[in-house]
Amino acid sequence: MIVAIVSCAALAATSVVGVVAWREYQARAEAPSAVDVAGAGDEIDGDHVVFRNTASGSGYGHIARVPLSDPEGARVVDSVACDRVDATDVEFSCLRIERGIVPSYSATLYSREGDQLEQWPLPGIPSRTRISADGALVATTSFVTGHSYATVGFSTETVIRTAGGESMGNLEQWTLIVDGTASTPQDRNFWGVTFVDDTTFYATVGLTASGATHLVRGDIPARTLTTLAENVECPSVSPDGTRVAFKRVTSGSGAAVRWTPAIYDLATGEVTVLPEPRSIDDQIEWLDDDTILYGMPREGAVGDTDVWQLAVDGSSDPTIFIEHAWSPSVVRSGP
Repeated sequence: MIVAIVSCAALAATSVVGVVAWREYQARAEAPSAVDVAGAGDEIDGDHVVFRNTASGSGYGHIARVPLSDPEGARVVDSVACDRVDATDVEFSCLRIERGIVPSYSATLYSREGDQLEQWPLPGIPSRTRISADGALVATTSFVTGHSYATVGFSTETVIRTAGGESMGNLEQWTLIVDGTASTPQDRNFWGVTFVDDTTFYATVGLTASGATHLVRGDIPARTLTTLAENVECPSVSPDGTRVAFKRVTSGSGAAVRWTPAIYDLATGEVTVLPEPRSIDDQIEWLDDDTILYGMPREGAVGDTDVWQLAVDGSSDPTIFIEHAWSPSVVRSGP
């Protein structure tokens, strides 16, 4: 009887805590946004940036847009909420955690207007997504085990699909060529796809046995991945196709790892490590051929982030590009 009474009391207390937390969440979600938001019905024409809005208040976690010419201006906030996003001028890929007693995870392809085109489940926490320039291919990475690339023993699933939802299979099933030789099957993880076109892409492979990470070039028709350089993670190909921006381990390991943004020249193999003193755990986006973008947690504000910009020639210090933002995607409307 005592055990039953204690259990009932604990259950009641848990229920009260849950109700209070839900009310607090609702109050925060319904509060006015902490940033300037465009009016209902406003649209953004021309070149713009799509990102996840992390400003507190109404619209937190939702997709937002600002003109490329005025990144600090009023943002248009969509009704769609995402944890990771990538976009073209006609569609966007949204990775989402469906929070609940038992969370679920999904990837959804939307038209620019917010109409759902395709949806499929993910096996774990969303991590990365990229769309090819013409919108024909969508790549997603999610954690099967673990929740961070600094976690010991993490496992990922990276899949490329057509815009119609047809899967090309987990990249772990493709042939991996290391130093000119097809590797024997072993524990390996892929993440951070960046498309060159509809036949070629770059990504990261992490080899559990050696602990090394490599930049790989993927050949979609041949279903092969070929290593190019070591200590490369989360690549992003430049608009002119000549370089890859990535994060490089420059010190530490595990939870103490420090990643620094760097640039890999595809023609020469030269690597330039950029002057960023903080650890960057993001897949970099290119603003243009001279500047990269990446997200950073906002100090002292849990759940809030900013998008920073940095010159790829190392000539200047990083500066904030968009406050209260995450997962930026530069969208150009013209050729």
